[in-house]
Amino acid sequence: MSISNSRLDAVRAVSEGGSYAGAARILGVTSPNVSGQVRALESQFGVRLFRRDSGRLVPTVLCQKLCDLAERAAEARNEAERLLQSRSSLREGRITIGMGNAMPGMAVIAAFHRAYPGVTLDVETGSHQKIARAVLSHECDVGILPDVPTDPRFRREHLAQSEVIAIAPADHPLADAQEITAQQLSREPLIFRASGSSTQRSVDRMFARSGLAPQPFLTLDARDGLYEAVVNGLGVGFLWRDSNSRTDRVARLPIVEMRGLATHETVFGLKEDSGAVAEAFFGIAHAFRQNAVTA
Repeated sequence: MSISNSRLDAVRAVSEGGSYAGAARILGVTSPNVSGQVRALESQFGVRLFRRDSGRLVPTVLCQKLCDLAERAAEARNEAERLLQSRSSLREGRITIGMGNAMPGMAVIAAFHRAYPGVTLDVETGSHQKIARAVLSHECDVGILPDVPTDPRFRREHLAQSEVIAIAPADHPLADAQEITAQQLSREPLIFRASGSSTQRSVDRMFARSGLAPQPFLTLDARDGLYEAVVNGLGVGFLWRDSNSRTDRVARLPIVEMRGLATHETVFGLKEDSGAVAEAFFGIAHAFRQNAVTA
């Protein structure tokens, strides 16, 4: 047997007000409405919830326990409402964004913040695999990644094209090259990313197409760690072109075998998640793309 929220609210109000009239004032309804709700609940379960004492309605022990549970249920309803409001209000909402590369994602986030300064931003960073999984599990409202998985549950808004390039120390013998080949790279001490990385998947496919299988000198989980390893002369690494705005002490080298293999940095989210805040973020992403095309 189910219990309606209105009946629980009536019981709590009578317990607080000490009478049907007092409860009616609390709830803003009539006394008969309150008494009818309480008596219907007592009849439904064959219990007694109040006894009269000197003209007051005093809750029974059972009623006191019921009121405690009803109060917790009301708090849960209020929390659920706050959660839903946080995803629908452009004045005081919240959005969680999962991001692989710093750019162009951070530029889009900055544009969104300028347009909707009241929305709280939570940004999660991680590997391609981690961010895609976070969007699917609703841990992130939207993600920004290159080479987004072809999943029919996703909606997408492309931001910019990108391809994987090599990065080498500024004083490396290849630093002045206009382009380098997979064969040249295979002879260098290479720094790879871990298996969940979209960068590494592209690099692995490139070497496989070239019939090469070089072993890395070093494998790192974090993109920043790879960049620092290259800056400090440990080897040659790989990243998505324009994935960050750093220009210090590395040479960015296009790879011959990557020609024509550009992919898109893309904002994506679950089609079923269509709250006002997420919609606004996709709108900003669309405007960002249009501006990039016409710039």
